[in-house]
Parts: sequence; C-alpha cells; structure tokens
Amino acid sequence: MNLTIRNALPDDETAVVALWRACDLVVSYNDPSADFRFARGGASSDVLVGIDADGRIVGTVMVGHDGHRGWLYYVAAAPTARSSGIGRQMVTAGEDWLRQRGIGKVQLIVRESNTKVIGFYDHLGYEETPRVIMAKWLDR
Repeated sequence: MNLTIRNALPDDETAVVALWRACDLVVSYNDPSADFRFARGGASSDVLVGIDADGRIVGTVMVGHDGHRGWLYYVAAAPTARSSGIGRQMVTAGEDWLRQRGIGKVQLIVRESNTKVIGFYDHLGYEETPRVIMAKWLDR
C-alpha cells in the first residue's frame, strides 16, 4: 500500500489515538492524547501519519531525539491492513525525519509482552541491545 506521509495536524488527534488504541499501543499510565500534543509541540519531536488512498490515517510514528539519539514510538499500522507495508513505510519515515536532523542512531523500546513485533523490527535491521533501562516517575 502506497501512503502519503505527513506531519500530524491538531485535527488528526482523535483518529491517531483511535489507531493507537486499536493497535494495543496504549497503556493505563500514558495519556495518548497528551503524548500526541506534547510530541507535536516539541522542537525535537513530532508525530507522522500515513494516509491511504481514501484519506484515512492508517499508520503513525512518533519521532523524537535528544540531540544524540533518536527514538521511535507509537509505530502503528491499521490492524485491517497489516502486512501491506504500512509499518515499514512509517519506520522509514521516522528514520528519514531523524536523518534530516543529523541524528545518526535510532532506538526504540518494545514491551517484552509484544513478542510479535520483535520479528518485524529484526527484519528491518534492528537488533537487541543489552541495556538496563531505569525509570523514575516525576510528579506522580
């Protein structure tokens, strides 16, 4: 499936969040609407959307960087159109967005429970990197 990929607009929020929910990317402790608005409003982040021939949002990727490493989040492909190349196109769009900003390395985090997507990323050339990820909630 050939997509038109563009930066998300404020009016895309409802459709994007619905897609994230349909793809089981939302967890109880993240507000996807807040994530969408925060990424769109940042100088070093954005949300990209993939639009099909009928004008529907069928793919997304949230991108961001810290000046050194880039990150991909919320990579989504409409469940009804899986295996049609949407995921690959969205990952490529995210990687291109980072390259255009001079970022040389891209990373992503996959929840251990999401085993089905690990093969997808492996196929795209991503590899597991042994690290310990530590986190602390601020203002919770």
